[in-house]
Amino acid sequence: MRKFLVVITITILTSLTLSAKDNGWKNLFNGKNLDGWKVLNGNAEFKVNNGIIEGISKINSPNTFLATEKQYDNFILEFEAKIDADLNSGVQIRSNSLPEYKNGVVHGYQVEIDGSKRAWTGGIYDEQRRGWLYNLECNGKAKSAFKNGQWNKFRVEAIGNNIRIWVNGIPTADIIDEMTSKGFIALQVHSIGDDPTKENKTVQFKNMRIKTENLDKAKNSPSNKIPQISYLNNTLTERESKEGWKLLWDGKTTNGWRGAKLDAFPEKGWKIENGILTVLNSGGYESRNGGDIITTKMYKNFELEVDFKITKGANSGIKYFVQPDLNKGEGSAIGCEFQILDDSLHPDAKLGVNGNRTLASLYDLIPANAQYYNPNENTPKRQNPYEWNRAKIVVNGKHVTHYLNGIKVVEYTRGTQMWDAFVAYSKYKIWPNFGNFESGYILLQDHGDEVSFRNIKIKEMSDINL
Repeated sequence: MRKFLVVITITILTSLTLSAKDNGWKNLFNGKNLDGWKVLNGNAEFKVNNGIIEGISKINSPNTFLATEKQYDNFILEFEAKIDADLNSGVQIRSNSLPEYKNGVVHGYQVEIDGSKRAWTGGIYDEQRRGWLYNLECNGKAKSAFKNGQWNKFRVEAIGNNIRIWVNGIPTADIIDEMTSKGFIALQVHSIGDDPTKENKTVQFKNMRIKTENLDKAKNSPSNKIPQISYLNNTLTERESKEGWKLLWDGKTTNGWRGAKLDAFPEKGWKIENGILTVLNSGGYESRNGGDIITTKMYKNFELEVDFKITKGANSGIKYFVQPDLNKGEGSAIGCEFQILDDSLHPDAKLGVNGNRTLASLYDLIPANAQYYNPNENTPKRQNPYEWNRAKIVVNGKHVTHYLNGIKVVEYTRGTQMWDAFVAYSKYKIWPNFGNFESGYILLQDHGDEVSFRNIKIKEMSDINL
């Protein structure tokens, strides 16, 4: 009987082993040593302890990465991680370290491991490049997926231009992006600066395995349970099209746009090149060159997204509820404005009231700040100076919100006593019914400085659930 049980046990184990091989999973870590891995950038320590990779924080070390020697393009990655409460960490995917890029600094997509109250574990950060691509402010339910002080299971699907992440079975992030298709996988020990209270803290990893074949059969089914964020240039994803998004600018022509005070698109002052729409520098004078441009159609309830990039000292804006006939004289057309500004160099940032002329503010009315997601800390706006940033404006009847790079920074309701007070104290008090029009045009401003735009898209809705 005992021999029979031994035979059965061996048969089962053999079957499981063959099954695992058939499924195509391969271990990334052999459980014994760091063969196949190399340390990059910093000098924090990595060691193996009882089948676990431990990363140990070190004072005055930059971010340190334990990277695979092999590179991967399309894959499904699974691993478990546990982190001390005071640390931040992550797992790089499709990442690189190249001599020609910032002297070999590790850069690329990072699966965030965040033990702080912010709770963005499972988000996607673009290390040393664009910053946050998917934070969890758009997916609040996923903030509770990660359990501090416990082992957490991660699943990452990087297939084609789609990267999706799950933490403990809960979907946390979903992006479409084409910047990098291949690179190494790396474990991060985040820099702690010179803080001695964070020294010798650990982030731990185990059960790391990867699958690179037959991914279509193994990947999770498509889902619209969480938002999908796209970084394709002037192109809608299949999901965006199904959800009702439309390009406001096609990336090639002037179709759908005209001068705010013209019947056609301006003959000068604007340039279209390589999928980018640029208002040209004309000495900082408002609407004296090509002038503002507006959509040929009016909009009422909508979500609007616009990627923008400023030059040093630049000023511009995205306006909505624009009524071009209000101002028949010099200057810009009148409407509510998502301010675009170089806060560090343009003097307008210090004018107005309490910063209500700074980047992403409702210009001259309500200042932008990041306190909506982190109200107990002095959190700065998340911006990428002189690189691409994303503006989002959501209008649901009288309720309006501004977002900058995925973070809500302004929220207000038109037509209220508070709204009337804001307007009465602003430069707009001379314009009748300012901001209370039911619909209006969308405008890109010519303020005489070079500012570029792309990925201009809109979703019209009769009722938007915020």
